[in-house]
Amino acid sequence: MKFIIVTALLTSSISIFAGEPMIVAHRGASRDAPENTIPAFRLAWEQNADAIEGDFLLTKDGKIVCIHDKTTKRTAKKNLVVKNSTLEELKKLDVGAYRGEEFIGTTIPTIAEVFATIPRGKKIYIEIKCGNEILPTLLDEIKRSGLKDEQVVVICFKKQVIQKLKAEAPQYKAYWLCSIKYKSGKHHPSPESVLKTLKEIKADGLSSSKAVSEEFIENIMAKGFEYHVWTINTVKEARSFKSWGAKSITTDVPEKLIESIVEQGAALDADKLRK
Repeated sequence: MKFIIVTALLTSSISIFAGEPMIVAHRGASRDAPENTIPAFRLAWEQNADAIEGDFLLTKDGKIVCIHDKTTKRTAKKNLVVKNSTLEELKKLDVGAYRGEEFIGTTIPTIAEVFATIPRGKKIYIEIKCGNEILPTLLDEIKRSGLKDEQVVVICFKKQVIQKLKAEAPQYKAYWLCSIKYKSGKHHPSPESVLKTLKEIKADGLSSSKAVSEEFIENIMAKGFEYHVWTINTVKEARSFKSWGAKSITTDVPEKLIESIVEQGAALDADKLRK
């Protein structure tokens, strides 16, 4: 019975969590494939992630590419500054070889190429790594993608980017990214400070690092904001944030978390059947 339940859930085209936290593949399935590349995103879909998360920057010639760092030094042999380079120059780089022979020849994808991988009913978390200058092109790219409004989520550490995005395209969910620190029994920034920012920029919610307590999350949600967390790679932490009400859990290992939570659910269902 357990095998049948797990198999059915893993092969479903809809979210396997049905109201529970979405599992978001951080830069794709980045533990198993080169981050922010088409192989990583395709693998995330194969592993049945509910969404992918990618980092995006604007090139010298006004194109949007998927890369985390402002330079290519970490993932390619040649060091180029993204904003000072053209798409053609960036496309010549190999950003897969550093992860092994099977990924040799992998290139930096455009946002349109990333959008093209997204299955029906799945989502993308678009992390903007620059400023407001990317928004006109981004909104055009989203429109051309054919994605539904509910499939698109925008996230950014820069408050002004979220604020402008919500002013110009309120149909898209947008979350403010914040790295929370916990020192001497207190959160930095405090829940009160975070709430003030969320209200000012009209964000839909907070997406934070994992150094938060259940009480911190409750304070955020009590004021009507969603709560999301990154980057969670252990089953124990995932289950904690699930119980605390996180709407999504971003992870480098989507398959690991999905299998664990599905198995947990299957065990509960089997137990109910036995009763």
